[in-house]
Amino acid sequence: MSRARFEKFKQVLRQRQPDMTVLTDQVHKAQNISAILRSAEAVGIPKIHMVKPQRGHLVYHNTAGGSGRFTEQVLHNTIEEGMAHLRAQGFKLYAAHVSERARPYRELDYTRPFALVMGAEKNGLSDYALEQADEHLMIPMAGMVASYNVSVAAGIVLQEAMHQRQQAGLYARPVPEDDAFQRTLFRWAQPAMAAYCDKHDLPYPALDEDGDLIPPKNSAYRTPPKA
Repeated sequence: MSRARFEKFKQVLRQRQPDMTVLTDQVHKAQNISAILRSAEAVGIPKIHMVKPQRGHLVYHNTAGGSGRFTEQVLHNTIEEGMAHLRAQGFKLYAAHVSERARPYRELDYTRPFALVMGAEKNGLSDYALEQADEHLMIPMAGMVASYNVSVAAGIVLQEAMHQRQQAGLYARPVPEDDAFQRTLFRWAQPAMAAYCDKHDLPYPALDEDGDLIPPKNSAYRTPPKA
């Protein structure tokens, strides 16, 4: 672990936006999930939410440039469950869908807590998601195609959200380097040891200024193989 990389981890954590997320409504293609996850991580989203498809399985391989290591994925059984969970946490629900009440995506306010709700590749958003969303948004287009790929659309909207939040100074908000911060930092810097400690219910050892382990005196620890 180099000191530069360890400092980069800290910098990224300080800019995380816990009041911004994505909820996918039965999106199942691995390349789309991976691309959405990559875009989410790039704009500082610490956690995304995914609804399992009704048919088949959620296909996801952690090949998004390592993004899956830095952005947590939460699975929900139904869109009702996913939306209720986010609403209870104070998120506004913005559905990406062309409708009579849809507004151009740049007109929405992304500085408030929000979840971008994206529909499945073929069928789009479910009726429930469309009815329950606080806003519908659309991306203006000038070509023959009817819509962007779901992962491309998510990336476009999230970049606008990032722009608005940068203008509002939200990426410069003070972040308490509390226990949750330190635990996440440890998991990023020492993933193999973090997994070992989690498995054996051990507290994380201390790290030095370069992010390297300070060898614990407790004999319960032993260095696990490299991940």
